[in-house]
Amino acid sequence: MQINKVGGLKLYKRFGLFSLIYLLLSSTLVAGNFENFKRTQNSAFAKYRDEKDVAFNNYLKAPWQEYTAKESKPLYERQKPKSITPTLQKKIKSVGPRVNIKLQKKVQRPQERPTVTLPRPQIAQNSKDINLIFFGQEIGIDVDARFKNAKFYPQNQSGISNFFDILASSDYEATLRDINTITKKLVLNDWGIYLLVNSLSSTLFFNPDDKKLFSWFVFNKLGYEVKIGLADKHVVLMHYSEKIIYSTPNYSFNKKRFYIISSYARKSSNNKLYTYEQSYPNAIKPLDLSLSILPNFEQDIKSKTVSFEQFGVVYKAAYKYDKNLIDFMATYPQADYETYFNSPMSKETYEDIAQDLKRYVDGKKASVAINFVLNFVQKAFKYEVDQTQFGREKVMFSNETLFYDKSDCEDRAILFAYLVKKLFGITVIGVKYKDHMATALYIPVQGDSVKAGRRKFVIADPTYINANIGQSMPQYKSKIPQSFIVVKRDLK
Repeated sequence: MQINKVGGLKLYKRFGLFSLIYLLLSSTLVAGNFENFKRTQNSAFAKYRDEKDVAFNNYLKAPWQEYTAKESKPLYERQKPKSITPTLQKKIKSVGPRVNIKLQKKVQRPQERPTVTLPRPQIAQNSKDINLIFFGQEIGIDVDARFKNAKFYPQNQSGISNFFDILASSDYEATLRDINTITKKLVLNDWGIYLLVNSLSSTLFFNPDDKKLFSWFVFNKLGYEVKIGLADKHVVLMHYSEKIIYSTPNYSFNKKRFYIISSYARKSSNNKLYTYEQSYPNAIKPLDLSLSILPNFEQDIKSKTVSFEQFGVVYKAAYKYDKNLIDFMATYPQADYETYFNSPMSKETYEDIAQDLKRYVDGKKASVAINFVLNFVQKAFKYEVDQTQFGREKVMFSNETLFYDKSDCEDRAILFAYLVKKLFGITVIGVKYKDHMATALYIPVQGDSVKAGRRKFVIADPTYINANIGQSMPQYKSKIPQSFIVVKRDLK
């Protein structure tokens, strides 16, 4: 027996197909398991529930081609500064109208009110086949008992076809309905759906290849454009994304980029694989990492207080955060900056912080009030680059920056952009250099500025400690930014 380059079997003529399968299995399976395997394979060829599965599985059996992976470019071309030298503290010129921050409702001080867990939609799970905890939420999903019979065997292209046969002829509709129900009730974005399917596959299967094949089947049925391939006799799962997922191996098919999410932030040991080009019929949705609405998990509320000193006075801000939401965000791969700059902060956390900041800035001129928020972000958290803190580049959502004690430039820029947009309603953009991220404001204040389109924006650097609005770090004063990140007007 020989294996060709796409993993298919070349059979010696003296062996019939049944004889060869018997010889392969008899060395690894006991008689009972072998009989069960035969029955499973025979029943798998029954009429598929979806007619297009017949043509697609025939397509899977055709010879596959070899493809070579590409590594996505890093977010920064150069290493970010490992430390920031503060500038001298100076008072900003008081200009502009007086500020009166408006909150949607009066909020009690955090230390005066008890911790309250908000009611969450109940998802019936007691009568379900699979029950699990998903970021604090109990969920249940029905699965067909035949799922467990699906195995990646043999470890080649035929094994993938066999796996597909079993799932395509099973009662998978109930599973899909439960996934869709949970998605709606928990308000999951695509990344939440990815984690949900991954959690289910990990519950059903122990073997990593089986997990990927199950996820591949489910994502295809949900309408997502995903592919699987073979590399060193193991399955590789790839997700189509219209936007770059940084530091992630990827392959190109028909000018579309497919990413190996499971290899995020890791160098691939083997960047070649064999796979097919045509996608599953009607599965055209890309994996969209944008997070315009936060998921509706069961809350796990914690409290935190931060402080900073300004002209000899210590200011404090106390707020609550949802640990389940933080855990969800911690799983994110490296999405584009627009995703982070345009994601909301949890309502309760924002209201807590806004109440404290309102107490400090109400009645002051706009330049002083905005500058106070800038100094808050600069000083309330320690500066540390991601490589030191996490061992890899990690962009934080605004909720995460408030959770962690340490953060670097883009994390602070994202937090400041959100706060200044929500508190004051002014236009803000992210300003990206080859090794640094700042922000800039569309306000009539003198100082260092950048031109984006036809408008001039005044620099506000949340990383440059003690700097006022209009002060760039000396090394970036004469540099042209690499790009700008637009912050939408309708942040939640």
